[in-house]
Amino acid sequence: MHHASRTPAMTLALTLAMASAGLVQAADIKLGVAEALSGGAAQYGVAIRNGFQLAADEINAKGGVNGDKLQLVIEDEQGKKEEAINVVKKLVFQDKVLMVFGPTLSNSMFAGGPVGNAAKTVMFGTSVTANGITDIGPYVFRNSVMESDVLPVTVATAQKFYNLKKVAVIYGNDDAFTKSGYDVFKGVLAERNLPVTTTETYVKGDVDFKAQLTKIKASEPDAVVCSCLAEEAANIMIQARGLGIKSPFIGGNGFNSPKLFEISRLAGEGTFVGSPWSNTNPAPVNKAFVASYAKKYNAEPNQFAAQAYDALHIVAATLKDIKLSGDLTADREALKNALPKASISGATGPFKFRPAKTKDGKVGGWDADQKPFIYVVRGGKFTLFEGK
Repeated sequence: MHHASRTPAMTLALTLAMASAGLVQAADIKLGVAEALSGGAAQYGVAIRNGFQLAADEINAKGGVNGDKLQLVIEDEQGKKEEAINVVKKLVFQDKVLMVFGPTLSNSMFAGGPVGNAAKTVMFGTSVTANGITDIGPYVFRNSVMESDVLPVTVATAQKFYNLKKVAVIYGNDDAFTKSGYDVFKGVLAERNLPVTTTETYVKGDVDFKAQLTKIKASEPDAVVCSCLAEEAANIMIQARGLGIKSPFIGGNGFNSPKLFEISRLAGEGTFVGSPWSNTNPAPVNKAFVASYAKKYNAEPNQFAAQAYDALHIVAATLKDIKLSGDLTADREALKNALPKASISGATGPFKFRPAKTKDGKVGGWDADQKPFIYVVRGGKFTLFEGK
């Protein structure tokens, strides 16, 4: 029979015959990954891509999802708003992916998220912590835990443990991340009626904090609250001890880096930090993740790799319960409707979603409903705080 003369009915019959003979290839499920793989935000984006790749390899090695393999379509959004828009358009309309993970930074999600939401395609952020992300719309999800969920628990734990009566604050005022961390800290301290003795600032690249720390010492705080990135935090702690400040530190997410103790050694003893993840989380899933990541990439994973790894497992678990029809519009809608029910126990611990509280009462997307781990620094290491 000449191929050109086949009728649709014959083609269907042939397909069915092949299917019953088990010859039809399992389909690939295409998932978009839009991350900052170059530029300033690549320090996060590359770890995120690695986390996705590791999870995809593991899932596919076990037969994929209901026999279908996961195929990651990876694009570099360079940490730029315009590029985020271009990349999301390409993934959604050209590559026809089922959904998009990313972008990496909150700024880029505010730009690219509305494109996916308007195209009724799930946009899943794994590293975006700003308020308002999930106000974009009902197709926007994130498993990244907001600082506004982490810092209140960190402060409350330290306040109780040290019986704090007053604290000093220091933060970097020219960095979006440390500045928004400061705003959250400020609100939490007010809510908990913890008076602030003095608020000191510095700018990126500063190495001498003596002037600020001298003022802090004179104000005699019970603890020093620091919304700082790891390198500055380490230097601030060393110099504080050199000036005779004995008060413990309370840190934001910027503290969550091995760099902290490479520099500060034991100066950070007694510091309290909260995080959605830590490499010392003893759960078997996390131990396995840390080991396989180190083996595959010859590097330690970070929080961003762990959150990406979990995100793919959240989507894979959801896809197991959906019968994909092959009609892209219907499949995208089915994923968006099923995803809110997802719950897994991942490298970051037990995870589920909660509906976003949007400012104007519109239907929003879905935020992470996850308790942070609280760590206290003992012997120059993050130690899970057990309330003792």
